[in-house]
Amino acid sequence: MIDIVPAFEKQQAELNAAELKALLSADDLLDWYDRHRRHLPWRSDPFQSADPYAVWLSEIMLQQTTVAAVKPYFTKFLKLWPRVENLADAPVENVMQQWAGLGYYSRARNLHSCAQHVVKYFGGQFPASEAELLKLPGIGPYTAAAIASIAFNIRAVVVDGNVERVISRLHAIETPMPAAKPTIKHYADKLTPDARPGDFAQAMMDLGATLCTPRRPACALCPFSSGCKARHLGLQERFPIKAPKGVRPVRSGAAFVLTREDNTLLARRRPPKGLLGGMLEVFNTDWSSAAKADLYRQENVLKDAPCEANWHYMGVAEHVFTHFTLKLDVFAAKADSTMDVVEGYCWIDPALEAFPTVFKKVLLHAQK
Repeated sequence: MIDIVPAFEKQQAELNAAELKALLSADDLLDWYDRHRRHLPWRSDPFQSADPYAVWLSEIMLQQTTVAAVKPYFTKFLKLWPRVENLADAPVENVMQQWAGLGYYSRARNLHSCAQHVVKYFGGQFPASEAELLKLPGIGPYTAAAIASIAFNIRAVVVDGNVERVISRLHAIETPMPAAKPTIKHYADKLTPDARPGDFAQAMMDLGATLCTPRRPACALCPFSSGCKARHLGLQERFPIKAPKGVRPVRSGAAFVLTREDNTLLARRRPPKGLLGGMLEVFNTDWSSAAKADLYRQENVLKDAPCEANWHYMGVAEHVFTHFTLKLDVFAAKADSTMDVVEGYCWIDPALEAFPTVFKKVLLHAQK
């Protein structure tokens, strides 16, 4: 790896490891947190343990999702199901419906399964230990550590994306992500205090979200500023170092939006397992990994339509999933009143149902 910092400048900028360590204090971060913490609906006051149900619900929702997007969903879920017992008793279809639009739908299925598990095996009380939490559906190492720390004030090493960025800058970790994760967790462990571990975990998250941001970090306001190696090198935005991304593959297919005069829509619920499991969809073809020419698709794909109708081509709906990009040619038509229902499908009122984002985009195209 080429050293982009001239040797004489590095010599002036670097502090040795012992000096840096002496300048990193959890107490400084906690003092900052007590003054500047974010007020979030699932959080308790400083020095207070939070409701385990609220912490668990928020952490599951926050996986791969922003705080701004999660807030209204969290409030809605607590209103509908204020206790874990209420969520466990709810039909899974209702949970999936309320989750629509939040993405990563396996989380919703695991959420419901976990609630039932907690009620059945723990009497509605979440276990406090990381080991027991890890046994619950949908809870991985990060979530288990976060719940143990924030809800039960048990010392646990909580490392999310924000914490990874903070730690990688504090120590100027040269190893690219994700290979750097064990090193980052090691340093996070060294910094995590025995006292107020839950507040410390949330303080680290807040620091990354508000000051130690990916671009233009506000180093002058940071409680760790004097001990941050990346700042002393003038290379804050260089860290964390990311490995080159591979090219995201493209899949293609066709979606058919068939409506009747009463504006009901032909749709079905997808199988419970797999991508978008349990969510509503309009009639669509398999998603092929081999892209076809636009003209070929438009002229030949109608043989895969759910019925003969006056189909109109409405354009391409594009949606980016984690591991691939999907492009769906959208066709729309009005159904004859005498048409038989396609096996497995039914007529629904789209205004009363919730579709995942990819099919929301399809429906918007069909309205053009």
